[in-house]
Amino acid sequence: MTPRTRPQTHICPNCNGFASAVITFGGRDRHGHLRTITASCPACHGTGTTRRTPVRKGARA
Repeated sequence: MTPRTRPQTHICPNCNGFASAVITFGGRDRHGHLRTITASCPACHGTGTTRRTPVRKGARA
């Protein structure tokens, strides 16, 4: 019997799987919280993979 193998994941070549990053503005607001923004990979839209989920035939959008 052959061993089971997992399907190979397709890691995004643009972000190398690290799809999101938090960037600080370098200061704190008046409540003491860090001011940050989240940047997502534009190629994979923040998923980290290039594989799209297949759409079932007859599925509604």
